[in-house]
Amino acid sequence: MDPVDLPLPVVRRPSAPGDEVDVHALERDLRSRVDGEVRFDTGTCAAYSTDGSNYRQVPLGVVLPRTVEAAVEAVAVCREHGAPLLSRGGGTSLAGECCNTAVVIDWSKYCNRLLSVDPANRRCVVEPGIVLDDLNRQLAGYGLQYGPRPSTHANCTVGGMIGNNSCGSTAQAYGKVVDNLHRLEVLTYDGVRMWVGRTGDGERERLTGGEGREAELYRGLVALRDRYAGLVRERFPDIPRRVSGYNLDSLLPEHGFDVAGLLTGSESTLVTVLRAELELVPVPEHTALVVLGYEDICKAADHVPAVLEHEPAALEGVDHQLIHFQQEKHLNPEALKDLPGGRAYLMVQFTSDTREGVEAKARALIDAKPDDVDHTWYDDEQHVHELWLVRESGLGATAHVPGKPDTWEGWEDSAVPVDRLGDYLRDLERLYEEFGYGHPSVYGHFGHGCVHTRIPFDLESEDGVGRMRAFVEKAADLVVSYGGSLSGEHGDGQSRGELLVKMFGAELIEGFERLKGLFDPGHRMNPGKIVLPYRLDENLRLGADYLPWEPETVFAFPHDDGKFSRAAARCVGVGKCRSSEGGVMCPSYRATREEEHSTRGRARLLFEMVRNDSPIPDGWRSRAVHDALDLCLACKGCKTDCPVDVDMATYKAEFLHHHYKGRPRPLAHYSMGWLPAVARVVARAPRTVNALTAVPWVARAAKALGGVAPERDVPVFAEQRFTDWWRERGGPRGDGRRGEVVVWPDTFTDHFHPAVGRAAVEVLEAAGFHVKVPDAAVCCGLTWISTGQLNVAKRVLGHTLDVLRADLRRGTPVVGLEPSCTAVFRSDAAELLPEDPDVGRLRGQTRTLAELLVERAGDWRPPAVDARAVVQRHCHQYAVMGFDAERELLERAGVDADVLDAGCCGLAGNFGFEKGHYEISMACAEAGLLPAVRAADDATLVLADGFSCRTQVEQAGTGRTPLHLAEVLAAALHGRDADPERPSAPGPRALLPLGVLGLAGTAAAVLTGLRRLRRHSRPARRR
Repeated sequence: MDPVDLPLPVVRRPSAPGDEVDVHALERDLRSRVDGEVRFDTGTCAAYSTDGSNYRQVPLGVVLPRTVEAAVEAVAVCREHGAPLLSRGGGTSLAGECCNTAVVIDWSKYCNRLLSVDPANRRCVVEPGIVLDDLNRQLAGYGLQYGPRPSTHANCTVGGMIGNNSCGSTAQAYGKVVDNLHRLEVLTYDGVRMWVGRTGDGERERLTGGEGREAELYRGLVALRDRYAGLVRERFPDIPRRVSGYNLDSLLPEHGFDVAGLLTGSESTLVTVLRAELELVPVPEHTALVVLGYEDICKAADHVPAVLEHEPAALEGVDHQLIHFQQEKHLNPEALKDLPGGRAYLMVQFTSDTREGVEAKARALIDAKPDDVDHTWYDDEQHVHELWLVRESGLGATAHVPGKPDTWEGWEDSAVPVDRLGDYLRDLERLYEEFGYGHPSVYGHFGHGCVHTRIPFDLESEDGVGRMRAFVEKAADLVVSYGGSLSGEHGDGQSRGELLVKMFGAELIEGFERLKGLFDPGHRMNPGKIVLPYRLDENLRLGADYLPWEPETVFAFPHDDGKFSRAAARCVGVGKCRSSEGGVMCPSYRATREEEHSTRGRARLLFEMVRNDSPIPDGWRSRAVHDALDLCLACKGCKTDCPVDVDMATYKAEFLHHHYKGRPRPLAHYSMGWLPAVARVVARAPRTVNALTAVPWVARAAKALGGVAPERDVPVFAEQRFTDWWRERGGPRGDGRRGEVVVWPDTFTDHFHPAVGRAAVEVLEAAGFHVKVPDAAVCCGLTWISTGQLNVAKRVLGHTLDVLRADLRRGTPVVGLEPSCTAVFRSDAAELLPEDPDVGRLRGQTRTLAELLVERAGDWRPPAVDARAVVQRHCHQYAVMGFDAERELLERAGVDADVLDAGCCGLAGNFGFEKGHYEISMACAEAGLLPAVRAADDATLVLADGFSCRTQVEQAGTGRTPLHLAEVLAAALHGRDADPERPSAPGPRALLPLGVLGLAGTAAAVLTGLRRLRRHSRPARRR
C-alpha cells in the first residue's frame, strides 16, 4: 500500500457517541449472547460514570464477561449495533480515558487469571483483569515478579496497565510496561483476533503478503512506519517517561517492528486486549532505602543527575507540602518520623543479591552526598515499606486537605529531561504564581524527570474553568520548550489529547489519526480520547453548570463545609477500596468484586444522586443507591483506609434516615435498631425468654418476624446484667489513687457479655482507679445510627450527655469496652450534636481500656499472661481509635500477639444478622479471620474486643470462644487461665422476644420499651 493511500479515520467526533444506538436492542442481544453479567441499570451506569479524573460520561451499559471468549462475543454484538466500546481495568485513570458514553467491558471480576508461567524464560500469560499485586503474589513462589509497579499496585489491573503504558517507581530499574511485554492477544472492533509482538523481517513479509484484514493491518503499519519514521525520530522526546501519543517508535527497526509495543498505551482506542504474555524479572533479594533531605524541592531536583550515577533501582522526589498534608491528615505517622532533616526529600532505593551489596551501594551514595544534605537509611522490610507509603500516598494526601481548596488533576504528570528538572520546577512554580494557584505540592519519579502535582483549579465557575484551560496550555508550552512529554505516566485521555499537537506537531498528529483509522475506521473504540479528542474543558465532572442539590442533613458533615454534596464528591477515584488484602476497606467489594459494592462505587452513586443532570433523579428515595448501600457493612474501614477519608458508614446512615422517612422500614430496623430498648424489657425475665427461644419453631418465627437471617444463631441474654452486678456489688473498691473513671455499660456488654464489664472493673481497680458506672439507663445510640434512625439516635445521645455531664465537666475519663460504641463517642456524636457544648468533652475524654491504662497508668505493670494470641481488631476501633495502645498493653502483659490484618469479621453489628446478608457476611469472615482462628492451636488465645467479632467466631463452628482484653487481664490477676464466661441456652437461640412472648407479650414488651425510651431520651438540655 502506498503511504499516500493510508486510510484516514472517520473525521467526525460524535458529541454523544451513543445517540445513534438502539440501546434496548443492544442490551437484549448482549444478554442473550454473552456469558457474563450485562448491566444497563442506572445504578451500575452511575458507578462507572467517571474514573480518577476530572471527567464524567455515563456509559450505555456495562458487561462483566466470565471468559475471554464472552468478551469477544460482547465486542461482536457492539459491532453489529455500532455501539462505542471501552475496555476498562481498575478505573483509576487520571486523564479521563476510562469513562465514555460507550459499552464498558470490566474484566476485573472474572477474567483475572494467571494462565501459565514459564520460569525458564521468565514469562507468564495473564488475562487482562488480574490485579498487579495478586499476580505478583502468585509469582512469588517462582522468585519472579512483574517489574512496573504503579502506586495503585494493590488494585490496578494488568490490562489497565497495558492500556496506559504504566510505570511506577520501579520503572527506574525495569522501564515502562512497553518494555516488559512479549506478546499481546488483541481484537479489533471489526473482529480481527491475533497475537502481536516483535515482528522479524520474514514474518512481516509473510503477513503483509497475505489476504484479508490482518494483512491489510500489517501493510498499513509498514506504510505508517515508512512515512513517519523520520518525524518520529525527530519529534518524539528522547526521555524515559514519554507516555503521550501513540508508540509509533515501536515500529522502527531499532525496536523490532513491535506491534504489541505500538498498541501499549493506546487507552482502548485501537484494540481490545484479550491476553498478555509478560516478561518477568527476579524479585530482589535485598533492598535498602536512603532518604536525602534538602532545603527545597528544586535543589533536590538539581541533585538527581548526581544520584543517578549510583544506579538506583528507584529515585523519587517528595516536597515538604506533601509531608505537611500527610501530617494534617494523620497519614503514615510512624514513617514521617523516620525522615531526615529538610523540607524536600529524595527517596533512593537500591537492590542487590546480598545484604553486603545493597549496604555498599547505600554507603557509597551517603559518602558522596553534599555535607549540607541530611540523610537516613534503612534496609529492613518494615521501614522500607512504611517510607514508600509516604510516596505512594501522594494523590490521596494532596486531595481534600483540611483548610485548603480542593485540588485536581489536569497537569499532574509532566516529564522533562532529568538534567533540567530543577529549572523546570522553578518555572512551574512561577506559572503557579502567575495564575494564583499558590504553591501546590510537587513530587514524583524524579529519576525519570516525572513530576506529579494536584492544583487548586476552580472547576465550578466559568472563569475558573477558563483559567484552568489557560494554565494547562501554558504549562504544555513550557514542557515542550524543555523537550519533555505532556504525560510521563498517566496517559493522554481527554486531559491532554487536545494538547498533543503542541508536543508532536500537525504531521505526527495526522499519523496518529491514520493509525486510528487503520485499526478503528468507524471511531467506535473509546472515541474522543487521544485522537479527535474532546476538549480538555468539556465533559467535566463538575464544570461551570454544576449546581448540585443541597439537601438538609442530620449529620453536620463538618469536614465538608456542612454540605452533603461535598461529601458525595469527596472520592477521587484512586480505588484503594478495591484492594484484595490489607486494611479493612472494603469488605463487601472483596466478597463480591463488584464496583458498586466498593466504597468508590457507592460514592459515585451518591455523587450522581445530588447532580442536577443525573441518571438517578429520585434523590433520597433512589432504589439504585439503596441497593448499593445495602451491602455496605458500615465497618468504617474507609474512614481510615480511604486516602481522602470517605466515611461511607455515615453517608449510609444519613441516606437510610431520609430514604425511610415517613414510611415503613425493614423488619431488621425495628428488631435490631431498637435492640437497646427491647433488651431492657427482656432483662426482666431473661431466663424465660432464653428458654422460649430455645424452641426451634419459636426461634424460626422470631427470626422471621425480626428480619434476621435464618442461618443465624443469635446470642442469648445474660441472666444477670453487668449493671445489676454492679449495684449488687455495692459500688467501687480499691484505693482509687489514680482518680475516677466511668465504665460505660454498653448494651452488648450489659445484656450479653457482662463478664467483660466485670473484668474491666477488676482490672481498673487493680490499676488504682476509682470506678463509676452510670445509675440511669443509658445508650450511645449505635443501633439507631447504623439503621438510619437518626432522630432517635440524637435523643438517646442527648440523654447520655445529660447523665454524663457532671463527670465530663470534672474531666472524668469514660472507658468504652465495646469498640463500636466507643467510636460513637469519639466520632459520630460530635457530628450528630455539634451544638451541645459537652459533646467535645465526651469525644476528648472517652478512652478504650488499653488507652486509659497506657496513658494514665503508665507505671502499672499488668499481670503476666505469657501466652500467644490471635487478635482481631474491631473495624470501628481500627478506623477511629487505632490499636497502638492495645499493642503496647499486650506486650507489657507478655502476650505474643499476632494482630490480624484480615479485614472485617463480616458480622458488623446488625449487618450479618439481617436476612439476605449471611453469605456476604461469611465470605468476609472467610477472607482472613476464620482461617487464622482455625489455624491457631488450642494454647493460643483468640482475642476480640468487639461483640460482633466474638459472635462471628463463635457461630462459625471454629470451636473457639474469643476473649475481650479485659477478660485476659482479669484472669491473670487471679493467676488463672482466661476462661470465657458466656450466657448459654440449649438448642437454637434468638435475639428478639418478638414472636417469642406471643402477640400479647410482644405488644406489652415493645410498648414498655418505647415508654422507657421516651422517658430517658428527651432532647439534651443546654447548661
